[in-house]
Amino acid sequence: MADMDIYEVLEKLPQRYPLLLVDRVLECEPGKRILALKNVSANEPYFPGHFPQRPIMPGVLILESMAQAACILAFRTLGAQVEANSLYYYAGVDKARFKRPVVPGDRLEVEVVVLARKRGLWKFDCTARVDGVVVTEAQILCTMRSIGAAGA
Repeated sequence: MADMDIYEVLEKLPQRYPLLLVDRVLECEPGKRILALKNVSANEPYFPGHFPQRPIMPGVLILESMAQAACILAFRTLGAQVEANSLYYYAGVDKARFKRPVVPGDRLEVEVVVLARKRGLWKFDCTARVDGVVVTEAQILCTMRSIGAAGA
């Protein structure tokens, strides 16, 4: 499928600045994979504190960009839209490895591949790259829940 610009991304994700971590979708094959882009700017709100002497994108935010790309892939696969009464949650993170720092000026490309889907639980294999070099890898589990559901 064709790429998605920021306006289409905003239609699929409930996150907004400063936690919107997908700027564009470069490729999307519903039910299979997605390739998303996050332009890492020197103006990101976390850089003054992480770290003042050498700004580095926090690893948890790289994982969050993976989850957001996975969310878009799930919604595109289901042909669904974000609903005001539901959220897309992490259910787990496995095999996370951080191989190189991500710094201001980097173009973070996040590739997410569907590994499995069962009873509303999705398992994804995720790889983040900068200039073709792997910076982070992880497997993540995500699920959608109604805001009013028990435990949500």
